Amino acid sequence: MNIAPKNITIYLESNPNPNSLKFVVNEMLVPEGMSFDFPTRESAAHAPLAYELFDFPFVERVFYMSNFVTVTKREDVEWLEVQNVLKDHITKFLESGKFIIEMQEEASVDEANEPETVKKIKAILEEYIRPAVEQDGGAITYHSFNDGIVKVKLQGSCSGCPSSMVTLKAGIENLFTRMMPNEVKAVEAF
Repeated sequence: MNIAPKNITIYLESNPNPNSLKFVVNEMLVPEGMSFDFPTRESAAHAPLAYELFDFPFVERVFYMSNFVTVTKREDVEWLEVQNVLKDHITKFLESGKFIIEMQEEASVDEANEPETVKKIKAILEEYIRPAVEQDGGAITYHSFNDGIVKVKLQGSCSGCPSSMVTLKAGIENLFTRMMPNEVKAVEAF
């Protein structure tokens, strides 16, 4: 029995990080709400597509989320020189039917016992902030809350983006201090 090859379509989206490019696919790549960030080849050991992308000497980081792959390149390489090579490689990989990641079990977090403040912080991140960051080819996840400081982890195109710290302070921190003025004093990237 022959399995029909997949018909993969990819379009490219730029984002605020000039060294990152978002490769948007016509199908879901990872389960909703999950993201995977690979800052090095070694970190991509269980992610065959990312591992292969690191074969290109200009690739510095790979990020998966929803229906896209964000690739961060070296500064001395122009996107016009490499974007089609990456697009073709990603297309062929996905059309082959291979999995882009080998899923591993994660320890579950007992969210039912979290303080109300943490639940509210996570809800704001999920509803107001995550969609905008995701649209730019990145992800933001809650890390911790202590002494009025929310710590978040920036991934994908947000990692190393020149404008990410401005966005963090002027946008995200401003939103939190307006919505939770008695609880949140600052937001920091971890």
